[in-house]
Amino acid sequence: MKKMLVLMLTLTMVLAISACGGKAKESTTESTQQPTTKTEEAAATEEEFLPEPGAKLVVWSSGTEKVLVDEAAKAFKEKYGIDVEFQEVGPDKSIERMTTDGPAGVGADVFLAVHDRIGSAVQSGIILPNDYHEEETKANNSDKAIEALTIDNILYGYPNSVETTAVFYNKDLVPEAPKTWDDVIKFAKTFNDPKKQKYAYMWENGNGYWNFGFLGGYGAYVFGKDGSDPSDIGLNNEGGVEAMKFYQSLKNTVLPLKTADITSDIKKSLFTEGKLAMNVSGPWDTISLKEAVKNLGVMEYPTLPNGQPMKPFSGVKAFLVNANTKYPNAAKLFANLITSEEFQIKDFELLGNLPSNKKAAENDKIKNDPFASVFLKQFENSVPMPKIQQMNAFWSVHEATFTSIWNDGVDPKVALDDMVKKMQDSIASSK
Repeated sequence: MKKMLVLMLTLTMVLAISACGGKAKESTTESTQQPTTKTEEAAATEEEFLPEPGAKLVVWSSGTEKVLVDEAAKAFKEKYGIDVEFQEVGPDKSIERMTTDGPAGVGADVFLAVHDRIGSAVQSGIILPNDYHEEETKANNSDKAIEALTIDNILYGYPNSVETTAVFYNKDLVPEAPKTWDDVIKFAKTFNDPKKQKYAYMWENGNGYWNFGFLGGYGAYVFGKDGSDPSDIGLNNEGGVEAMKFYQSLKNTVLPLKTADITSDIKKSLFTEGKLAMNVSGPWDTISLKEAVKNLGVMEYPTLPNGQPMKPFSGVKAFLVNANTKYPNAAKLFANLITSEEFQIKDFELLGNLPSNKKAAENDKIKNDPFASVFLKQFENSVPMPKIQQMNAFWSVHEATFTSIWNDGVDPKVALDDMVKKMQDSIASSK
């Protein structure tokens, strides 16, 4: 009996060990059939996400950026065999145009836009979220760029570039970049000669985009501290009034011209002719100005009389996918390709645009560039334009407000109070 029990116990143990060994072997076999690294896993997933059969794409962007779209289209064609057609619709007009063209079925599949209109686009339902490439996009791009394209915790765009404004200067006219506005004013007293169209410092002084640096530097804001609260408009706070008093004083000391007499083209022409010493513009002008001005420099904005730096608006340009596209997979793949590290570096090389991609920003060509490095530094000390839909209320009244302060000498507090009241009325009527 004892022998029988020992035999049965031994047989049971053998079977148990055999079963465990079989499971271990089976598990090992299964694991070898799966990707063993994250790279392989991503590659396997990428293979599953393919463009729709017979897809063809239309892309909207500005005329100057056609060269970048063409480069990306060539790479996309080689990879997927899909044709990409370029159409000139600038990022400042694309969302407005897509609002009508998208639902009508005649809008581009992918289009470039500036982040401050994202809220309107989401509200209108004309763009798709960046879902498939979301984690990749977030990991690769600056936090400011990602935040600019996020609404209600949903990422909607594929960041392409970041931009803000700074001050180009002619080193032959201004050997040492002014550090403060006092320095600019002193220089203007010796350089300005309106009869000869000579001016020390020029910006588009009737435009809220270009004037916000004064307001931001004095602590004024558009919609709350993070630009998302339309019930809290701080343009006419104490700091905002002080900012506009200083702004208004510059007509007599630095720039004796009416707002209508200053345009981007006029500034650029005077600057390249050597009649303008300091020209406020953005990185998009770097390449053309380097060709036209022999001894060109760029500096951050001069410090304000309150001892604080100016804080200009900044923007993020992104490629968006039309919610009504027939080829959403192909469109997402193209948007991801043209905003990759490789193409953001190309964008800088071709057009001087600053990358939102973190690795691209660390590329030696960009990091060591004396112009790009200054703009990227100024970008860190900037205020992203509010992206909520109510920002339209600001854009609808900004020119009238600043023109009245500058041209007509209207009291800054009166003008700003009126501006805020009109914005509040516009927001209330749109509900």
